[in-house]
Amino acid sequence: MNRANHMNGANHMNGANYTNGVNFTSHASQTHDANHLNHVSQTTILQQLADHARERTEQAKREVSLEEMRRRAEALAKEALPKEALPKEALPKEALAKGDFPFERALRTRELAFICECKKASPSKGVIAAAYPYVEIAREYEAAGADCLSVLTEPKWFLGRDLQLREIAQAVSIPVLRKDFTVDEYMIYEAKVLGASAVLLICAILDDTQLTSYIGLCDDLGLTALVEAHDEREVELALSAKARVLGINNRNLKDFSVDPTNSLRLRERIPRDVLFVSESGIQTAADVATLRASGVDAVLIGETLMRASDKRAKLRELRGCGNGAAATATTAVEVRGLYDEN
Repeated sequence: MNRANHMNGANHMNGANYTNGVNFTSHASQTHDANHLNHVSQTTILQQLADHARERTEQAKREVSLEEMRRRAEALAKEALPKEALPKEALPKEALAKGDFPFERALRTRELAFICECKKASPSKGVIAAAYPYVEIAREYEAAGADCLSVLTEPKWFLGRDLQLREIAQAVSIPVLRKDFTVDEYMIYEAKVLGASAVLLICAILDDTQLTSYIGLCDDLGLTALVEAHDEREVELALSAKARVLGINNRNLKDFSVDPTNSLRLRERIPRDVLFVSESGIQTAADVATLRASGVDAVLIGETLMRASDKRAKLRELRGCGNGAAATATTAVEVRGLYDEN
């Protein structure tokens, strides 16, 4: 997959100490990070996350320059192009501009696709998985039938690491989303170099110029932009920026309340040729069945699977395959969100 040989110097890991690619961040440092989790003001967490992402990015640029990270990412994008690339206008919309955009292609393969998440912690729940064999978890998700993976790389509140994304992307054959708080083009180049097939763009922390520019950059690199919105204004912003994959977060980022009907309410505003992902707050197979009936293309799976000792069995249960229920290929999964879980 040509991912491993492009990371010399790129695994800055946001200030962690590395030797030969191995993370030697101290236990004390991780404990310090974890202690922050339950003391975060939920009314300001999104801005804190965005501000910290800017700080991390400036540190990263001091270790690997923007020019060098761009060069590495563009080299990978060029390698990924088909031998007989067609001009953009000759490609069908779902094939898109460059490469085959595996994340989007994976979301189109089922009536309802599953994006399963690797996540150690969340802002108000603290540590979700004290033991976090992330590569093993990713492989278990793939074996259980996940269409895509989502990997948190935010280090302070979610306790993610860039290295985790790189190792997971190398270990599985399904597409991987880098889930982080993208506030700079550097993070998009970085995602490509780390082996991601998609990045998260959050309308609430980007203006219209940034969003349009970042989607265009993703296209140039063969990355899918999963554009996240919460309300009507953000949906319009995403559509104006030509988002092709739009995630609706059912969590209100002002008070962190969850309204599972938010996706249903906003569904009618989103054209059917835009892939629709529902995030946060869906807790039962019946909830997901309702989303399926409304035309949702994918759901994001988080804490429920992370807490399950047998993730395959849990995913089967959530699909409706347990207790004698009739199985279908696309029934229910519990959906959990980016910022926190119920």
